[in-house]
Amino acid sequence: MRRTDKKIDNNVRKALTTACDTALENVEGFKWLTHTASYDCFPGSLVVTCVFDTSDALDAAYENEQDIYFRKLIQGHLLKVGVKFKHVQKQICFDTEEACEREHSGNWKERLATRSKRIC
Repeated sequence: MRRTDKKIDNNVRKALTTACDTALENVEGFKWLTHTASYDCFPGSLVVTCVFDTSDALDAAYENEQDIYFRKLIQGHLLKVGVKFKHVQKQICFDTEEACEREHSGNWKERLATRSKRIC
């Protein structure tokens, strides 16, 4: 990873950590978030995954339009560090620990690798 890529990644991590802390206080069932990116095609390759504990919690979040809340929250924090999504609907996605356990035996690295798509 180039020096500039490391700097961008650190800024993204800080922004997402702040967004995550805010969401943990405000969204029931939300547990954590993570991101993947390929810096040769950034920011188009940036994918943020917001993880809930159960499918029921995620369904409730959709019903309460908290997916919209997450997109605005994450976009706002990333804009502060100069990162703008190309396709926000595709680049911020939602998942559950329950589904990962069922479909990938709890292996998040494998799950994220199969779900990460380059959106350049």
